[in-house]
Amino acid sequence: MAVTTNIVAEGLGWQVRDVACDSGPRDKAFEEQHRDVSIALVTHGSFQYRTRAGSAVLVPGSLLLGNAGACFECGHEHAPGDRCLAFHITPQCFEDTVAAAGATTTKFDRPALPPLPQLTPIFAAAESARDRHDSGAFEEIMLRLSGAVALLLTPARRRATPSARDERRVSLAARRIEAEADSKLTVAALAREAAMSPYHFLRTFRQVVGLTPHQYILRTRLSRAALRLCAGDEPVAAIAYDAGFNDLSTFNRRFRRLMGTTPSEYRNGSRAA
Repeated sequence: MAVTTNIVAEGLGWQVRDVACDSGPRDKAFEEQHRDVSIALVTHGSFQYRTRAGSAVLVPGSLLLGNAGACFECGHEHAPGDRCLAFHITPQCFEDTVAAAGATTTKFDRPALPPLPQLTPIFAAAESARDRHDSGAFEEIMLRLSGAVALLLTPARRRATPSARDERRVSLAARRIEAEADSKLTVAALAREAAMSPYHFLRTFRQVVGLTPHQYILRTRLSRAALRLCAGDEPVAAIAYDAGFNDLSTFNRRFRRLMGTTPSEYRNGSRAA
């Protein structure tokens, strides 16, 4: 087992680390502790996260949540490897940010947040800043992320817990989507590979991941397209087709709905920042 950690940015009361782990099913999980408030953006892979607030299967787009001083375990029972952008924020800095956002939540009552569409712009900004080595962008990203998380948190709804077998099936399906998001992936095909009925697969996938399979595929495609728009001068149409969209108008419409701007405006804005 090897964990590679690189500090990509830091400031008064906060630090951001790029963390890559190659642990797998044969590696035993061990207890760790959050020194500060922790919000980690899962960018690749999947893993199980357990803490006093609960447990969750985390996939790309998920947010790991950790209270300062809380103990936790991370496991890779389904498949090896993951990568995260981990934001470590002192309690005082987090409380100040939460208050400024008009929220009241300073303690996490759940282990994670699912890949919510409204968080995709923050994910794209963070990954782009990491890839461009733009450490100066992370202070604003940290503030946006902290405020968004605090505003999103509401009392957890009680629901039946998926079985460990179903969690594993959904985790592997999410990895399939991550690897082949540009392909034509249907609920029926994904359910068949998971040895589940389409209805049960759809319901369980949404329960574990927080999105339907279709929503998760679109989120993955748009997130990758946003990164490529920031990275170079490729034609928007080429990026759209490579991401898995069959026509440019559909891509433009969905991109604007999610990001609040057109692809070209998004590219220009990322360069002006």
